[in-house]
Parts: sequence; structure tokens; C-alpha cells
Amino acid sequence: MASLVLADGTVFSGDSFGALKDSDGEVVFNTGMAGYVESLTDPSYRGQILVFTYPLIGNYGVPSEEKNEWGFAKNLESEAIHVRGVIVEQVSENYSHQAAVSSLHRWLEHHGIPGITGIDTRALTKKLREHGVMLGKIVQDDKRIKMDNGKWIMENGLRIEDPNLLNLVAEVSCKEVKTYEPQGEVKKTVIVFDCGIKNNILRSFLKRGVRVHRVPWNFDLAHSDLTYDGVFISNGPGDPKMCKETIAQIKRALEKMIPVFGICLGNQLLALAIGGDTYKLKYGHRGCNQPCIEWKMDNGKWIMSDRCIITSQNHGFAVKPDQLPKGWSIWFTNANDGTVEGIRHESGPFLSVQFHPEATPGPEDANYLFDEFIKLL
Repeated sequence: MASLVLADGTVFSGDSFGALKDSDGEVVFNTGMAGYVESLTDPSYRGQILVFTYPLIGNYGVPSEEKNEWGFAKNLESEAIHVRGVIVEQVSENYSHQAAVSSLHRWLEHHGIPGITGIDTRALTKKLREHGVMLGKIVQDDKRIKMDNGKWIMENGLRIEDPNLLNLVAEVSCKEVKTYEPQGEVKKTVIVFDCGIKNNILRSFLKRGVRVHRVPWNFDLAHSDLTYDGVFISNGPGDPKMCKETIAQIKRALEKMIPVFGICLGNQLLALAIGGDTYKLKYGHRGCNQPCIEWKMDNGKWIMSDRCIITSQNHGFAVKPDQLPKGWSIWFTNANDGTVEGIRHESGPFLSVQFHPEATPGPEDANYLFDEFIKLL
């Protein structure tokens, strides 16, 4: 037996799978029907306990961790599992897929990640939607939680760490510069700020003939001898305001009119670099079916276009729409709640989106945005 104890004292109990250990973090939910392997290896989930709303997880197993020709994972979105725990309604004990080499249980166990199955994930998700994401702890020994005055409490020593107070980007970023050469002709070169990058972003550039210089989140452009045509800012975990060093480098690129493109956290960092602001969403956007509407210029005004794309998303922060400086406009908005899903400069080569055009998991409607950026280089 194991329990998920939320910060408000609510307890959800079920059966353990994966690693038999306690773990704490921010409890969030993902609405995707598939793609649990990609989600669990997405560095943007660093510090979080992930709840899958789809009721059956693990039925197609886990692929191998083999490397591709560039030396990073061929089938995963990073070289590690970044969540602190997994919550599901029913984990599949058996799996069936031609590419699978392990069950979800064995994979999590190998990487030291605890999970709980048998949880009413619908009830848990409704609570998170109503009250917003909250801190929680996976507790393996139910004897260490008890009822007191109508509330469940944990014994002394069972504390819940708040990952939002940590610089999670520094934890997941690469530590040194790595260069990846595309096969065939090198058409362009980009510096990629690794704030917790997903591997399919690297694949998306390389298959388009773009050389990639992958650099740490706090890399100093002013003291680099690297040659490049543009700057890319990746996705990543945590509060964007923690990344002051990255923001400073984005400002330097903008001042020198170097083309800039950001995805997810990169969208928030670009907004902060131009003097905008960000805020924490109540429960975030995490799933594979978020509709986003593109805005276009018409007779000198930005108007809603007739293009709506379905996107893959994973973020807990967003850009404030009323804080963008002159010369910058909203590029995409979320069709469900109207939040900002992308910004761009009205004349300069600077743009970013809140969603994931590289997908994995999810639809590839927005994949063309890589080509849009490359045209600017």
C-alpha cells in the first residue's frame, strides 16, 4: 500500500509500483491518452508528481534507451526520468509492442521513481482543477499518516519540498557545450540554450540540415568563439524568473538583431527579456489536444486568423498579455481559455510559442514553425 498526501491533508491511497520509496513534489495532471514514455522523460516535469488522467497506463511498455548517431536517446526525450512520482488509475502489468523492452513498473523501479496505482485519478484531477496544483508526497508506509481533528497529517519528519523554490533549469541543463552535425549539407547553425531541452527539438533541427551548438542555460554569448546564425531557447521546468542568466543572453541576442526562437519556457523567457511579465497558471496545460489560434496582420492590425492548430503542451506558467512592449504582438492564443500561446516582433526576426511544435507526444500540426524560424536565419 502507498498513499498520496496532498498539502491540504487530502489522502488518496492505492498500491505501490515502481520504486518502493517516498517522494514529494508538485502534483500536476496530464490529459494525454498516450505518450507516457515521452512525458516521463520530458525535463519540463522536473520536481513534479505526474497524474495521468487516461485510466490505463503502461499497456505498450517502454522502448530501449539506445542512443542515436548523435549520442543522445533515440526513443526518449532525455536520458533520465524527471518526474518525482507517477499516479495512475490502473497500471498494466503486461505490455505488448514490437519496440518494447520493459514494463513501466520495471523501468520506474530501475530509475528509482515511485508510483501508485488504484487511485481515483478523476477525483484527484477534479480537485487539482478546482483548487489548483498543490504540493504532495508519496508515502509508502500508511502508518506514518494519521487522522487528527478530521484531517490527515503526516508524522514529524515527513516534509514536502516545494520544487518551485529551486532552480530546476540548472539541474536539467547540460554542463558543457555540445555540437551536433547534421547528416549531409549544413544549411544553417543555431545556438540552442538547453534549459531542459527535449530530444525531438534537436532531431527537428538536425533533420533540416541545421548544425546545433547545445549550450548550458547560463552560457555567455559575449565570451564565445562559436559561429551561429540564430539563437534558440528550449523548454524547461520551473519558474522562468529563476533564469536570469538566460534572460540576459536573450537580451544580448535581440540587441544584435540575431534571430531568436523559443519554445515553452523559451516563450516565457523571451517575454521577460523584452520587459514583459509571466504568471503561474491555476493548473497549467499538460496534454496533447490544446487548440491554438494564430493571429495575423491585416491592414496594420493583428486579427484572429482562420487557422487553429492542435498542439502538445506542458507548462505551468504563461505570459501576461497586457505587458508586451510596443512592437511586439500576440501570435497565438489558446482557444479554450484565451491565454497567450505565442509572441512575435512585428518587424524583427524574433518569435516564440508556448506549445511544443516538435510534439512527442502529440500532433504535429505546428511542426512547420521550425521551417518558419529557419527562413529567418
